[in-house]
Amino acid sequence: MSTLKLNKTPATADQPRQKTVRRMSPELRDRTKAPVIKKDPRAEGASESTPNEQAPRKEKTFKDQAARKPAGKPAHAGGRPSAARSGAGRSEKPRDKDRPYAAKTVDRLARRPAPAAPESDLQPRLSKVMADRGLCSRREADDWIANGWVKVDGEIIETLGTRIAPDAEIVISAYAKEHQAETVTILLHKPVGYVSGQAEDGYEPAVVLFNPDNQWAEDSSGIDFKRGHLRGLAPAGRLDIDSTGLLVLTQDGRVARKLIGDDSNVEKEYLVRVEGQLSNNGLALLNHGLSLDGVQLRPAKVSWQNEDQLRFVLREGRKRQIRRMCELVGLHVVGLKRIRIGSINLGKLPPGQWRYLGAHERF
Repeated sequence: MSTLKLNKTPATADQPRQKTVRRMSPELRDRTKAPVIKKDPRAEGASESTPNEQAPRKEKTFKDQAARKPAGKPAHAGGRPSAARSGAGRSEKPRDKDRPYAAKTVDRLARRPAPAAPESDLQPRLSKVMADRGLCSRREADDWIANGWVKVDGEIIETLGTRIAPDAEIVISAYAKEHQAETVTILLHKPVGYVSGQAEDGYEPAVVLFNPDNQWAEDSSGIDFKRGHLRGLAPAGRLDIDSTGLLVLTQDGRVARKLIGDDSNVEKEYLVRVEGQLSNNGLALLNHGLSLDGVQLRPAKVSWQNEDQLRFVLREGRKRQIRRMCELVGLHVVGLKRIRIGSINLGKLPPGQWRYLGAHERF
């Protein structure tokens, strides 16, 4: 077995040389002596105090603390004076913060003057003035205004809701008058089982009877039936489903206003068959003295036609008015027929048939 020997050769020039260690001075190597601190020439004029010593901090004080306190407040340390804490000298008037918010708001609003309404807002609307003067209905007035058929003091008005002076001059275009002349009014003898207005509870409205087949053969108006007459046709008044007689349907707003307007004074006459025993002063109460729903009724004309039929003449038409009036005096209505509205009589018009209101006829 052979043995390998390693030869140790001296370091060559390629190996890095070791750094030279700098020897310290004897004063620095001897730690038993205090280190020598060199003085900075810039600090020669400074104080000779040691580096660790610092000058005491000067506390900031106010020259006159009393002068910085608000005027009028006591300078004692107890806060408020005892008189203020006890409530002495306090006003007896309650503060706003102790009062309810609503009360404070009402007081503030009450103290404010009410804003004055603009003068234009106090004037009536054009459509209302036209209706009050009997020129047309308010609905017709709106249509005419929208079409530019109305002049006020020489100016064409096309804006709905325009307010004018009550005594303003109103001129209606010939187009509006022609349109109004084309409107019709129907006189119908409504039978039992039809409602005056829109269909309800399975019953048909009376307007379904307005067709050429049901026109009265003795109609003397000279107006030919047109499908356009159905447009906008509405009842001007009502008859109960179990009542018969004269029912007016119209396209003319003037007619509707005259018959059912708030200021209407047109008489309506009825024949009423009754059962029961009339109270002693019942007839007088029917003429004047009854109230419905807390509202006093207008004076009426009520008289006996025969032993079981009364004649009523009213200037108002509340819902089921005659039937409710009779119940208040001990009577029960078994039949009701309207025979006249204003100066227009039902006449010989058969039940279920109709005729036009003639140009010469007025309510």
